[in-house]
Amino acid sequence: MTRRLALGLLAAVPVAVVAVFFVLPVGAMLHRGVWPDGSFDPGAVLDVLRRPRTGRVLWFTVWTSTVATACAVLLGLPAAYVLHRLRFPGRALVRTALLVPFVLPTVVVGLAVRELISSSGPLGFLDLDGTPAAILIGLVFFNVAVVIRTVGVAWEGLDRRPAEAAAALGATPLAVFRTVTLPALRPAIVSAASVVFLFCATAFGVVLVLGGVRYSSVETEIYLLTADLLDLPAAAALSLVQMLAVVALLVVVGRLRAVPDPTLRRVAAAPTRPRPHDLPALVVTALTLALVALPVVALVIGSVRREGRWTLDSYRALGGSADGLLQVPVTHALLASLRIAVDATWMSLSLGLVVAFVVTRKVRSRAGRRARTILDGFFMLPLGVSAVTLGFGFLIALDQPPLDLRASPLLVPIAQALVALPLVVRTLVPVLAGIDDRQRQAAASLGAGPLRTLQTVDLAVVWRPLLAAAGFAFAVSLGEFGATSFIVRPAEPTLPVVIYRLLGHPGALNYGTAMAASVVLAAVTAGVILVVERLRVPGVGSW
Repeated sequence: MTRRLALGLLAAVPVAVVAVFFVLPVGAMLHRGVWPDGSFDPGAVLDVLRRPRTGRVLWFTVWTSTVATACAVLLGLPAAYVLHRLRFPGRALVRTALLVPFVLPTVVVGLAVRELISSSGPLGFLDLDGTPAAILIGLVFFNVAVVIRTVGVAWEGLDRRPAEAAAALGATPLAVFRTVTLPALRPAIVSAASVVFLFCATAFGVVLVLGGVRYSSVETEIYLLTADLLDLPAAAALSLVQMLAVVALLVVVGRLRAVPDPTLRRVAAAPTRPRPHDLPALVVTALTLALVALPVVALVIGSVRREGRWTLDSYRALGGSADGLLQVPVTHALLASLRIAVDATWMSLSLGLVVAFVVTRKVRSRAGRRARTILDGFFMLPLGVSAVTLGFGFLIALDQPPLDLRASPLLVPIAQALVALPLVVRTLVPVLAGIDDRQRQAAASLGAGPLRTLQTVDLAVVWRPLLAAAGFAFAVSLGEFGATSFIVRPAEPTLPVVIYRLLGHPGALNYGTAMAASVVLAAVTAGVILVVERLRVPGVGSW
């Protein structure tokens, strides 16, 4: 009873934070949709759904997310095998390069893809600018790393002996993969595909930059309805539909994941040298690397070319305020982004560590296991809820005492911490769950108290993944745009917000400055991810 009470009190802190800064703002937005005039009116949601434009937006979101998810899985599976089961020179560098796009700001991703397919870009001859294909390229570019990382970590932990036994009995490599490896990887593949679909369906900056006013997803439509048209009931109705779809998807995924997650077995096998039958996977990995590298290269080249000549004028403009368009220099926005990201990192790390500790404690009763599952799912909610909804909900719900926080400098890091929280939890939970509880019991039997046991057993294992989670949280916070665009103060804009403002105003200098700022932001993010990869523990750390 004492142990359960202690765990309950420990869980109460992050529950209270998420309730105040996530459930309350999102609930305020949904209240505007179901109670538009102060009285319960569910028909208002149906009225919004009957609009022809709403139907087109929903269909566009569904089919682009489905196609992008399928492409990401088809490209990511071979790359996961090559980067996590084969040994070759430069493997760590390639793995890091393919991981960087996931933590790049979505505005930067959109700008990089636009520069690649523009009329003056390397792929300009394909005439893809302003088409749905451009959005699909951006979504795949951003999300293929999720498949590579999630499935790759699971592949690292698979026991080789069943596959070797099947091969010894005469099965071809394809038959071994189809009958032995693929069934074992199914939970990881389903998890990766579901997360990619969620990220595609809630993509904001990519669709906003590449789709313009012609193509709109649910996420960008919510932004348009709130920021431009002030149609809050319609935006809230779309947010409600989005949340219901996310819950339904998670339920379906939970039923499909009937096989135990292989990432928790931690039977890491040493990688082997490539063999002739690995050639197709190597070719697909090379194509995936090209897909990731080309937009980044195009962005870097575009930042140093202006009107057909090589110049560093765009980088020199970072020290100014872009012809009076901004209240502060771009470099000031970079420093503000770094400072806010540091605050968001320690917030998400503190909450995530507590959550991971609570949901991985051993419980014997069915009620305890059910409560643990519900608690784990509760902290995953920010993963599938629109960041735009969260940001605008802050303005609605946190504007009156005792929660009048709209002018607080902590509001932006709190919002970014909530966005990064699911990533931190998913990084730490497999590590803590993999610790044998008998080690804690042995430490306790030798006289160690709860805090000493935590220090000598849990922290000794989790410190490297904890630093890796901090790196991921920092990178994600550095590039967060959806919620930040609503609540950031004009005098303290973050760099992604500045980049979007520069893109929204004509002029070669503004466009060049936006690209230069994007290169700087991408370089900082890549440096963080490089450090994170060096801290990674083989066989764990799926997200």
